[in-house]
Amino acid sequence: MKKSLSAILFFSVSLTLPAQVTTPFPAREGPGGGSFTSYVDPRIGTGDHGHVFVGANVPFGMVNAGPTQLETGWDWCSGYHESGTKIVGFGQTHLSGTGCSDLGDVAIMPITGDVTFSREGIATPYRHENEEVRPGYYSVLLDNHIRTEITADTRNAMYRITYPQEAVTQSLIIDLENGVGDHVLNSRLTFVNDTLCVGYRISHGWANVQHCYFAMRFSRPIADCWEFNTDCHYHRIDFEPSTEPLIVTISLSPVSEFNAMKNMVGPFMTFDYMREYANEQWNRNLARIQATFLNDRDRTIFYTAMYHFMVAPQIWDDENGDWRGADNRVYRLYAGQLPQDDGRASVAWPFGVTNASYLTTLSLWDTYRAAAPLSTIILPEMMPSVVETYLRIFREQGKLPVWHLMSQETDCMVGCPAVPILADALLKGYVKDSLAAWKAMASSLLMDERGLDDMKRLGYVANDHHGGSLSMTLEYMLADWAALQAGKAILNAQSSALGGSPAEMQQAIDNLDKRAHSYPNLYDSRVGFLRSKNSQGEFNPIDDFNPAYQTSDYTEGNPWQYLWLVPHDVPGLVAMLGGREAALKRLDGLFAADSQLNADANPDISGLIGQYAHGNEPSHHTAYLYALMGQPRKTAKIVKQIQRELYTDQPAGLCGNEDVGQMSAWYILSALGFYQVEPCGGRYVLGSPLVNEATLHVGGGKTFTIRTHGLSDKAIYIKRALLNGQPLQRQALDNARRGEEGALILDHADIMRGGTLDIYMTK
Repeated sequence: MKKSLSAILFFSVSLTLPAQVTTPFPAREGPGGGSFTSYVDPRIGTGDHGHVFVGANVPFGMVNAGPTQLETGWDWCSGYHESGTKIVGFGQTHLSGTGCSDLGDVAIMPITGDVTFSREGIATPYRHENEEVRPGYYSVLLDNHIRTEITADTRNAMYRITYPQEAVTQSLIIDLENGVGDHVLNSRLTFVNDTLCVGYRISHGWANVQHCYFAMRFSRPIADCWEFNTDCHYHRIDFEPSTEPLIVTISLSPVSEFNAMKNMVGPFMTFDYMREYANEQWNRNLARIQATFLNDRDRTIFYTAMYHFMVAPQIWDDENGDWRGADNRVYRLYAGQLPQDDGRASVAWPFGVTNASYLTTLSLWDTYRAAAPLSTIILPEMMPSVVETYLRIFREQGKLPVWHLMSQETDCMVGCPAVPILADALLKGYVKDSLAAWKAMASSLLMDERGLDDMKRLGYVANDHHGGSLSMTLEYMLADWAALQAGKAILNAQSSALGGSPAEMQQAIDNLDKRAHSYPNLYDSRVGFLRSKNSQGEFNPIDDFNPAYQTSDYTEGNPWQYLWLVPHDVPGLVAMLGGREAALKRLDGLFAADSQLNADANPDISGLIGQYAHGNEPSHHTAYLYALMGQPRKTAKIVKQIQRELYTDQPAGLCGNEDVGQMSAWYILSALGFYQVEPCGGRYVLGSPLVNEATLHVGGGKTFTIRTHGLSDKAIYIKRALLNGQPLQRQALDNARRGEEGALILDHADIMRGGTLDIYMTK
């Protein structure tokens, strides 16, 4: 159906869009002389099951603009996979590294002739050799000879589309029908004038009811426009042929079409300017760790990991501070709904995050383990925003986020994963209102949903009530431990102001303490593994029990992997297993076991060394348990094997889903030489560094420099370490006995004060 432009102009054609002030940054050069972005290869993770985003964005930006391929399925969770051969459109939102699909909102597709308006009909073949991908920029020459280039800033995508000179028609499809694994509920496209349109796409997918509003500006006047299919989710716009590229600017908002227009960059913004701006935003943030390596391969993997780590969480509020809450209500930052001293304008990041920004894409079950602790070190300015977002979500939906996506709670995965992150932030000094944080943590752990009613009544989640019950129980227990650490810190710091230790708070801490340490009740001595119980307190029969087999009791794992998910109480875990020597034998057995899984095991159980599964997060701390049990050389050996074998510089370079930065964060921390095993608190266990030297920018103008001495392919073991010239002491399992076989522990406060860590390596 052809649409008359004169009939659909309902806004004033003289509407003036506000200019978004942007300032170019000086180039940042890496230690090797090139820019940090030149060290990044975004193709890493596009093969196998990495599920990473490919396209143009800036660190933590709302917009992830890039190609959506025709192909669908589990390996297309981001809309892109190395094996894909056709592009169905260029969407403005994409996930990165998740195990579920969604988004792909507000797609555009340039065409030069008639097409069939269906997903298959508008899909166009292409070849990887005709792609160019680098941070903040994507380009592809489709087989129809149309070149599409994309760049982005925080809330805008900009396209430069070059049609073939011989093309008689130059058209653009605005596709509000197709996404990535979702379906559209409602959409609208309205023209403001002949170079500007606004609209929305409301969809159902992983995020139940997702609102995405947009404004779209064209560098040339529209000649004609058409709507297709009964629901009018496809729109074709025709332009007069020109030898000049068509520039399309698309801005997003979670709130309204009007806010999308307010978020749009001014018409002064050129494509090349925004591309350079995006490149420098990436350079500035990749430069938060300035590291050198023994070879270019390690450097490429490291800085690509930094790139993937900084895709999310994403800003999900407007330039004026408006946001759509987890209750689907619109909130106004400057309408009295937040304190005026929230500090939004006090600490502005170059890529748009402030310390009151509302964030989304919170893959917390994954990221509490390494990505969140890494953020507390190199992204201190971001932590107030993280804390504020969690507390806003708590106020909006009555509990802390579980897996927050585009203002929607998906309740994906098990446990209360926001609790360890919030407790970690509190213990490291990033929480302003500690009592509000405590209330959010304690309330979220004492609800009657998602198995927590069983935790209160039974001390575990019963397997006749919930699937994944053993995994749920262990995740709740480590969250209990994290919350009680925060509660203890609050009482110690504020007892005088509170008139002593409030009995109610102390009782809650005592209850959490009891729950956190009750995991031995689930140890089945008949088989030597943690297993679930039913509501009568009974284990399942042991007939045909195999620790390598995943059953419904375990979430994305099996008994081998979940035996070690007690990072908050390693001494207790060792005691449960019969003492240090017995525990070490069991840990040896994990890495030496046959890697065979049952046929219907979850595909996320990947990256196997024995039954250790690095491709999924519950295993990520396990190699560092050796050091805590008195055998740091074994930690070093396994960590180095993971670094060398399970991370590569090829498209299949990740052994599992990127999981919104967690796989990369493990690599970054381990390459620096340490890892936070406990869920919160900032005790980092040293392993085996990969860097020659690394300078971490930790905020406030301070730096922490790690220097390795004698590092080589064979010298992978730490002989000794000096913190600011003083020896780090080895700590034994009980933190009392010290000796050659203890773990080297680095405290978070020592890093954030700035200084040097000299690590001396040996064979």
